[in-house]
Amino acid sequence: MQRLFPPPVVTVGVDDAYAEPRSPTDERPWLMMNMAASVDGRISVGGVSGPLSGPADRRVFHALRTVADVILVAAGTVRAESYGPPASDEGERARRRANGVWPVARLAIVTGRVDLDFDAPLFHDEASRPIVVTGEAAPAGRVAEARRVADVIVAGDRNVEPARALRELRELGARVALLEGGPRLNAAVVGAGLVDEVCLTVSPILVGGDGPGIVDGPGPDVPVELELAHVLTEDGSLFLRYRRR
Repeated sequence: MQRLFPPPVVTVGVDDAYAEPRSPTDERPWLMMNMAASVDGRISVGGVSGPLSGPADRRVFHALRTVADVILVAAGTVRAESYGPPASDEGERARRRANGVWPVARLAIVTGRVDLDFDAPLFHDEASRPIVVTGEAAPAGRVAEARRVADVIVAGDRNVEPARALRELRELGARVALLEGGPRLNAAVVGAGLVDEVCLTVSPILVGGDGPGIVDGPGPDVPVELELAHVLTEDGSLFLRYRRR
């Protein structure tokens, strides 16, 4: 993979490009957001992101996961993308130890209705017990079912409050969290001013239509200013990384 920015142009390893210290606060983990989009800004083709992701993007996806304790994701994305348990082989654990994060990442699934398939493999992985993040208004029976196979965080009344959810994750010891969507959850987190870093893959494809972008919902009162940290490229895709200014 070629690094175009900062200069000079050089060949870099993906793991090295994303492995750097990230500083949480006492209140919450450092929060990265990772998304892929077409050149015209769409994040899915036929309802899934797979057609936007080539081998290089998948390497970036896994590299980012190795620097995060928690993977924060909406239940709709879990269903649409058929999420499984986070990788936990010895190579993955070694990279995670080098990055100073938990030996295995944990999924933190954000859901209001707790509409999840508790028979799915991700809820029965011995290496990584998932976390279900919901609100007070969630159906009590579904919450009870969730507690059998996951840790449950109640972070809000009717809707999940992102700041409260992140505080709870920080209390569990999470130092770095990785947000993987979907766009409505992204909007809630961006609107609350909680994003520290944005990693965006621009895929060389035009999708058209009126599908959502990476953020779908009300934004913050004041736009969040970002600074460009790096630009990588491979096979026509761009891998942009921004930090909050």
